[in-house]
Amino acid sequence: MSDLQAAAKRAVGKHVASLVSSGMTLGIGTGSTAAMAIEALGARVRDEGLDVCGVATSFAAERMAREHGIRLTTLDQSPKLDLAFDGADEVDPDFTLIKGRGAAQTREKIVAAQASQFVVLVDESKMVDQLGFRMPLPIEVVPMAVTPVMNVLKALGAVPDLRMGMKKDGPVVSDQGMWIVDAMFDGISNPEHVNRVLLMTPGVVDHGLFLDMATMVLVGRSDGHVQVLEKG
Repeated sequence: MSDLQAAAKRAVGKHVASLVSSGMTLGIGTGSTAAMAIEALGARVRDEGLDVCGVATSFAAERMAREHGIRLTTLDQSPKLDLAFDGADEVDPDFTLIKGRGAAQTREKIVAAQASQFVVLVDESKMVDQLGFRMPLPIEVVPMAVTPVMNVLKALGAVPDLRMGMKKDGPVVSDQGMWIVDAMFDGISNPEHVNRVLLMTPGVVDHGLFLDMATMVLVGRSDGHVQVLEKG
């Protein structure tokens, strides 16, 4: 991460933390940009006595939230969230997202779906005219179904690849104990069709296309300013 990228991510992290008020129940995202928001939120908890609790989207986010003094809850205890924040790998003009480089897209989607506001935190490099040209689409898959799911992805025009661990032998394993297939498209012209086909494919737990979920996108610029984009 360059210094300019870090500054942009820190700026959007501080901005989303400023949107939070005491009494809110939050969805706490995963990844480097969400980490900046967790840090900024923790500073408000420490310095201002901000009283919030959150549902974490991954074990990593849960651990970081605890380190920064943010109380945690679950969707069993708090099924409705006031605001969720998270990063994204790509965002198109319709606020459709690709997420999942951290292999947490299933939990991220569950949490985002329960939030009244879903705020997406990105730097300007993540804004695209069309999804899928630069970043692969992650699909969480039951291990025994990897080959059939890959065949479906090939029929959709993608080049699928089983994500392998960088520091251990074998595939990346999600928090649910599933595997991740990364599908590289030459652009995704019809996200609704891809979404529909994948969710109808046995063995697919979920995938990283987020349709009609984001309500606000905060775009961090290299000069440290934040552009606020709202749906509709």
